[in-house]
Amino acid sequence: MCEIRVIAVLGAGTMGHGIAHAAAASGFETRLYDPSEPALAKARGQIETILKKAVDLGKAAPADADAALARLTTTTKVAGAVSDADLVIEAAPERIDLKLQLMAEIERHAPVSAVIATNTSALSITEMAGAIATPGRVAGMHFFNPVHKMRLVEIVRALESAEATLAAIEAVARRLGKETVLVRESPGFITTRVNASIGNEAFYMLMEGVASARDIDKALTLGLNHPMGPFELVDLVGLDTRLSILEYLHRSLGEKYRPCPLLAQYVRAGRLGRKVGRGVYEY
Repeated sequence: MCEIRVIAVLGAGTMGHGIAHAAAASGFETRLYDPSEPALAKARGQIETILKKAVDLGKAAPADADAALARLTTTTKVAGAVSDADLVIEAAPERIDLKLQLMAEIERHAPVSAVIATNTSALSITEMAGAIATPGRVAGMHFFNPVHKMRLVEIVRALESAEATLAAIEAVARRLGKETVLVRESPGFITTRVNASIGNEAFYMLMEGVASARDIDKALTLGLNHPMGPFELVDLVGLDTRLSILEYLHRSLGEKYRPCPLLAQYVRAGRLGRKVGRGVYEY
């Protein structure tokens, strides 16, 4: 595997813009792809906001923030993002059909030496790797939201992930200032599997009238020292994303991951979380 100098991030959503910020701020030439020009404009604005706040707090010099922005380019073409990339990080929505389509595009346009990582929080990396002729260069690189604050990256070994692939991803994660854990691929890895269980149980408790959403959140933050409650977290992640993950875990691991009907009802009502202004809570 080559030295990583250029990182392409595919997807400019919540995770994608956060990963792109981390890459550009850490000195990597960064290409951010999304098919939507408005999404790219929003992502650049969000990255500028993160950098400005770092400057305001004295955590970054103005010249460093300007240099990070100069290292960031955006494009609506996959080829424009990956053609010179040493590492491609796929950060598209949690739909296997979309991710498989992107894998084909990466294989078509990226250098054969490029490492390919997916930020999926639950889907099969082995299945994605199997869509290209060189599955050894594919592994998981699971970031957490918000990327600029959360220190962990789960590195996920798929069935055929090469040691050099895992080492390259580890080196990049360290340069981004992250701590890592190595996980053998299984549905939900470590954190998603545990978080999905906690969040799903919280919805069952809310549905059964055990306590209010605010009191359940308060109990877990003050009683179990969680940094935020399960409903605050699901509003941040997106209720549709959480439902999709639970549906996958339910299919893969059985009945204990069956999504709570109240969660599904919220999603059908369009209550998807902070990104739309209302989820469990109103924003």
